[in-house]
Amino acid sequence: MGLFDRNKVDQEVWDELEELLISADVGVSTTTKLIDAVKQRAAVEKLDGSLVRAALREEMVKILDVPSRDGSPADATPRVYLVVGVNGSGKTTSIAKLAYKFMKEGKSVLLAAADTFRAAAIDQLKKQGERVGVNVVAHQPGADPGAVVYDAFQAAKSRQIDILIIDTAGRLHTKFNLMEELKKVRRVAARLDPSAPHEVFLVLDATTGQNGLTQAKYFTEAVGVTGIILAKLDGTAKGGIVLAICDEIHVPIKLVGVGEGMEDIVSFDAASFVEALTS
Repeated sequence: MGLFDRNKVDQEVWDELEELLISADVGVSTTTKLIDAVKQRAAVEKLDGSLVRAALREEMVKILDVPSRDGSPADATPRVYLVVGVNGSGKTTSIAKLAYKFMKEGKSVLLAAADTFRAAAIDQLKKQGERVGVNVVAHQPGADPGAVVYDAFQAAKSRQIDILIIDTAGRLHTKFNLMEELKKVRRVAARLDPSAPHEVFLVLDATTGQNGLTQAKYFTEAVGVTGIILAKLDGTAKGGIVLAICDEIHVPIKLVGVGEGMEDIVSFDAASFVEALTS
């Protein structure tokens, strides 16, 4: 953001900053909140140029610093991860990366193919399971997703598996049907272990812009999202939408997909993200 290289930060700079933030998918509400906070600091602390940029970054990091929503017991076995998201968001690939990450940490992993509405989804998860070397519990297409979750949980329990990751449907005929199906899957997991699912990860495509905020609202209301995996965040993705999500929904960004390889998933670092967004 070269506008902070100017000698004087005047109204023209604030207007340009507003335009830049909105074009980066930060959203109008969060953009207004950020600019008001930085303007106030600039006036009180007599900031100019690069110091205003630093203040902007600090205010962004504050918004992104959302407390964890996960209050589940750390010693739960298996630890159940419910992964939700619309089709095409990078959900299945993110599940494979997540499984690979846990395996690198020395944990045993099992996958559950609970998106039974698309045969392609089951096949895709099986392929990803083979790719990273983890087993997949699957039923026939059209089977009850709750039954898949039940069988997968029992298998994980009997095999003393550390981590159970459940894939879910990303599209049914209506948004209502999808959310009801996800609630049902969540209830099945909770019947098997009252503390499950221990994490509910929403996979968001970093390039979806404001649509990502809408998705986050719907999924959080339906199944209590505890963290977001931001997929496809590469050099072309603006990703500013995560500021709006953290600001308006208060769900933390947990992990970021940064490439095609299985190892290309990293813990979200707010300071690094903000630096990239504002450089």
